[in-house]
Amino acid sequence: MLARSLCRATRRATHRHASTLGAPVASLPAVGGALTGAFAAELKYTGRPDLSILLFPEGAACAGVFTTSLAPSAPVDWCREALGGAGEGGRCKAVLVNAGNANAFTGRRGVQAVEASAGALAGLLGCAPSEVLLASTGVIGEPLDHAALTAKLPQLVDSATAGGGGWADAAAGIMTTDTFAKMATRAFQFGGQTATLNGICKGSGMIAPNMATMLGFLVTDAALPPVMLQRALDTAVKRSFNSITVDSDTSTSDTVLVAATGAVGSVADAEAPGAEEEFAAALEAIMIELAQQIVKDGEGATKFVTVKVTGAEHESAARTIGLSIANSPLVKTALAGEDANWGRVVAAVGKAGERANRDGLRVSIGGVLVASDGEVRPEYDEEASGTAAYMKTSEIEIEVDVGIADGAATVWTCDLTHEYIVINADYRS
Repeated sequence: MLARSLCRATRRATHRHASTLGAPVASLPAVGGALTGAFAAELKYTGRPDLSILLFPEGAACAGVFTTSLAPSAPVDWCREALGGAGEGGRCKAVLVNAGNANAFTGRRGVQAVEASAGALAGLLGCAPSEVLLASTGVIGEPLDHAALTAKLPQLVDSATAGGGGWADAAAGIMTTDTFAKMATRAFQFGGQTATLNGICKGSGMIAPNMATMLGFLVTDAALPPVMLQRALDTAVKRSFNSITVDSDTSTSDTVLVAATGAVGSVADAEAPGAEEEFAAALEAIMIELAQQIVKDGEGATKFVTVKVTGAEHESAARTIGLSIANSPLVKTALAGEDANWGRVVAAVGKAGERANRDGLRVSIGGVLVASDGEVRPEYDEEASGTAAYMKTSEIEIEVDVGIADGAATVWTCDLTHEYIVINADYRS
């Protein structure tokens, strides 16, 4: 599962949704060895940044996970090759991201665009083009004007700053249909010192496991080797970005990159007992936080929904069942209508293709047991139990035990509203 990106472009200002489910922190602390910034290159948008950069003057270890789409974008192909494709990660000097154009399904011109972009930035930084990683998000099928992009690179590099402001700028510069910049930070212990891990991401629509139409970039100052970064990323993505869905659509461009500058500690510290586990826990926590921000900014969303599945054959089966519920248009529209239609949840479990005990199934909404032993609870009353009132709140929790074994998983989704249709009907406008 994991990775995909298709990229969304701008919506009309009159149709741009406003998230009602909360926004993240407004700034992030500095990460030693990393510079960040953004610039208004006007590749698609006007009056806002649409070109972002993460710079690592001394270089950084890096790892990545990418879309599972069989029609990946040119930047995805570039990054896979740059990182070696062996699942061991590599090194980089910069990450360059443009918004408004996915550079996907653009044929030879797409390849030329990534080669020209990486080559131009490498020339400015004095490094090999393969040390420049690329990501794009926006409309599919439109050639990227790489001449316009590369002409702005000197100003973009100059815009990069060490510290919180640059992170906020970079997070804003990768937005498409997002209504707020998505950021998070964590501190963890490394080699007897406190290391920092910052993350930014974008995503609002075309979000489903296998990474959704999303981009994510995480940077730490700890001295971690590429193979350790890759291991931790592969695990964390399953329980974060591959456990969210807005609309069940997989993108062409999804990219998540993790970089470690080595400004804190040494690679020897990474081999100390518990060091990898400490980092992996911080990485998973920050990726879950960012993933939840994406769901909360789902196009047209008014409900943030947690689906917990227990009693499955194994964790993978539980996640499949959870996503079947979370992706069901009938469940999602019932949520939008504030209707506690638990029968739709049961139907979604049944179609998931994983083992479930129909007569042992238990369904709870907001902690209230609604159905068990193959039928509705005799004492259940939607009004008296408070379930009807609960459905009017902005955060909903659905729990299902399928009665097979002890496999468990949690996924996050949102409701499906008329506003989602409005936004996507005008997506290319």
